[in-house]
Amino acid sequence: MVAPMCSDTPDAGGHRARLRQRLFEGGPEALLDHELVEYLLALTIPRRDTKPLAKKLIAEFGGFAELLAADPEAILRVPGTDDIRELKETNVAALKVVHAAALRLLQTRVREKPVLANWQALLDYLRADMAPHAIERVRVLHLNTRNMLIRDELMHEGSIDEAPIYVRQVIARALHLGSAALILVHNHPSGDPSPSRADIDVTRRIAEAGKPLGIVVHDHIIIGSEGHASLRAKGLI
Repeated sequence: MVAPMCSDTPDAGGHRARLRQRLFEGGPEALLDHELVEYLLALTIPRRDTKPLAKKLIAEFGGFAELLAADPEAILRVPGTDDIRELKETNVAALKVVHAAALRLLQTRVREKPVLANWQALLDYLRADMAPHAIERVRVLHLNTRNMLIRDELMHEGSIDEAPIYVRQVIARALHLGSAALILVHNHPSGDPSPSRADIDVTRRIAEAGKPLGIVVHDHIIIGSEGHASLRAKGLI
């Protein structure tokens, strides 16, 4: 009888050691996207070759960022490979904690300075958080009189091409928080960040509603995989 082969061979262990060494010596750019996922999975799936599953997950969701931003339940539904029959919650948690840590780091940079003087940090954070999502999400950034971020709230989630923005709800929340200014944000899953007529109209209605209350709408930023659009920069508000 031939004994079954075990993937926890010295070579497999050596491969992970080589990945680790490349990461330590070369930094984040030293590893390919699938190698990062492979190493993350190896932390919770010992004695298995995680490379095929890493490649499969990235292909399934269309990219590294899209995988990390995906809903945990969606990741769990991806079929396994010959060596790893199915993913478990602990495996998915390894991916999601990296996504959470990356967003926390970017958000911390946004909170360090007045938002209007720290615009690139804000765009980096919003792109990382919103560009990979397959449905539209609307969020509102609430600022104080010094334009420091006091609250970053997800207001609504919609469909692949629409999410509602309610003027009354946005203004009521701003009054409750004592916000002096707002930045509206939503994503376009199509990838094209060009504003629609509806995007422009609702932004203007919110700006008009906030004006007599001393609430300024600084901008409405639309995020897509192809870039971003600022309604303020386009002269639309």
